[in-house]
Amino acid sequence: MRKISVIGIGAGDPDQLTVQAVEALRRVDVFFLLDKGTEKADLAEARHALLRRHLGDGRSGGGRPYRLVTLDDPERDRAADGAGYPGTVTDWRARRADRIERAFLDELGEDATGAFLVWGDPSLYDSTLAVLDEVLERGAVRFDHEVIPGISSVSALAARHRTGLNRVGAPVQITTGRRLADEGWPEGVDDLVVMLDAHQSFLRHTADDPLIFWGAYVGTTDEILVSGRLSEVAGRIVELRAEARARKGWIMDTYLLRREP
Repeated sequence: MRKISVIGIGAGDPDQLTVQAVEALRRVDVFFLLDKGTEKADLAEARHALLRRHLGDGRSGGGRPYRLVTLDDPERDRAADGAGYPGTVTDWRARRADRIERAFLDELGEDATGAFLVWGDPSLYDSTLAVLDEVLERGAVRFDHEVIPGISSVSALAARHRTGLNRVGAPVQITTGRRLADEGWPEGVDDLVVMLDAHQSFLRHTADDPLIFWGAYVGTTDEILVSGRLSEVAGRIVELRAEARARKGWIMDTYLLRREP
């Protein structure tokens, strides 16, 4: 039976791969890479560099021979909001599943091992596992799969700021910028990690003046870190975020908001 490894590769630093992840890489025959276009070409190149570092060039150098299969990642309507958002995501995942299903049938032998390299940890705000479940449910291709955990951007952010995610006996919640904007600060939570915040929802909470620990491109050579009272550093974060997005064409950032209990 075909085997699929979903391998967490950390937040960007190639040294963040676990020993388990490196060993999983060495068992792979075909790596499936989802191409997000020229705007994020440096993300694709980071994956290629990671493979060259741990496996050689795929043809020689003592590493296990492997192939790369690149799939065009379908476009998603990122303007969808409110009640229309879940349907947009469902449609996007279905189109992803179409392409992955076809690739498994065309590119992966029945006794071969394929893999997806997932930024951070596959279990945290990533769609790969849900898409693979959909492919399995369709029944056209059979495979077994494993998940190799990775260092998430949340863990990397806390480490780079030399802080914990929670305080003694207190909960921490991980949410999205969309939910923070729509629903506000969750009740009973003083430590709030926010991911996928395209609209800088932290700006709605400057009056509360929590601490913020913010990071963009964490674990890469482009890493930017800012921390302090939100009222004092919010403007600087907005400025840095705009500059980075204009320079690179995309941005991935995460932050921890911490208010006094």
